[in-house]
Amino acid sequence: MTSSLDVGTSPSTSRSLWRLPALRALVFISLAGFTSFCATLSALPSWATAGGATPAAAGLVIAVMLGCTVLTQVAVPALGARLGWSRLFAIGLAAMGLPALGYLLGDALWWLMAVSAVRGAGFAVVTVVGATLTARIAPPGRQGEAVGIYSLSSSVPNLLAVPAGVALTLAGHFEWVAVLAAAPVLAVPFVGALGRGGLEPRRGSGPEPRCGSGPAAVARRPRRVVLAAAGPAVVLLVAALGCSGLVTFLPIGRPDGVLATLSLLLLGATAALTRWRAGALADRTSSALLLPAGLGLCATGLLLVAGGLVLGRGAGPDAVVLVGATAFGVGWGTVQNLTLVAAFGRVGPDRAATAGAVWNAAFDTGLGVGALVVGAVAGTALGLPWTYVLCALLVALSLPLAVATTPRTATGVDVPVAGP
Repeated sequence: MTSSLDVGTSPSTSRSLWRLPALRALVFISLAGFTSFCATLSALPSWATAGGATPAAAGLVIAVMLGCTVLTQVAVPALGARLGWSRLFAIGLAAMGLPALGYLLGDALWWLMAVSAVRGAGFAVVTVVGATLTARIAPPGRQGEAVGIYSLSSSVPNLLAVPAGVALTLAGHFEWVAVLAAAPVLAVPFVGALGRGGLEPRRGSGPEPRCGSGPAAVARRPRRVVLAAAGPAVVLLVAALGCSGLVTFLPIGRPDGVLATLSLLLLGATAALTRWRAGALADRTSSALLLPAGLGLCATGLLLVAGGLVLGRGAGPDAVVLVGATAFGVGWGTVQNLTLVAAFGRVGPDRAATAGAVWNAAFDTGLGVGALVVGAVAGTALGLPWTYVLCALLVALSLPLAVATTPRTATGVDVPVAGP
């Protein structure tokens, strides 16, 4: 069976995946897309506030962008089949990059929301197609490693572009943020190279095998594809909710600029490192315990941060918060990598687009809902520390689902999927 997005590469297990031209091109394309997204993620609300919007209303810009992202992600598999993956990928990059220059035309809230809505739809295409191609490029037995390399394209911009966008905006140079957000346009020519390598379905690849179970059987039933990918996606959504709560409200719960900045820096750095390397570890060992271990670290990190906030100020409580943020970062990076690998493994390579859409929608939904729900609960008499405790409990409750949806073998081996 030939994958619809197969790039025709199968290097030995000893060869570095960085030597694959298709993977290098994909990382560059995705790096441009995530740089565009991350540069404006925190800068846009500040720019909207400078234009006269209230802080609460300014948050609508990001809410609209993420809302359009999630809605479009669900439709990407069907759009790819209809328009062709190469064309859709190029359209998504252009829709994300070109409208960013529109921010220079005005700072009215309605205008920023309109531009962000178009960019959110483009971002949805970039994320789903990028994740789908990663599954196709990965050689047998090295899917986790490929996902880890691809993850760098989102982790590095998250570390660098977010603070850079805020710094430029606060310094009165938002025009440079808008120019930086147009970066995906530069990546459009690279889509052509991916197309020649086999981005589009190959003719004459033959029908799928007739199997009664496993990913091949799942691929023949769209409903089973979504259900099979839903387990890992729910695990990701729960962890994303906790991450959003930390990133959004820790600076408010402990308005010590140094502590909050260092905590979030440690969280982001450890998440980036483990998201990169967790897949390679899963490729070489049984991955059955790695995803539950990542969730356990997420829950532990949330409890430690809550404990540090309850203890008050001082070197000791601050150290507890920093350790908690670090523990959460290690678990968060692991969960991001292995839930995507698990989703791909449960549906098979021919339905990776749908798995990627479900995974990305869960990711963005968790981040968006987390900011709203954690803020609402923390605003009650319960307070922020106990809200983090509730988040930790929610993460812990998802452990059985993580165990049930994780392959019992190395990530490169298909695992039969039961379902309706």
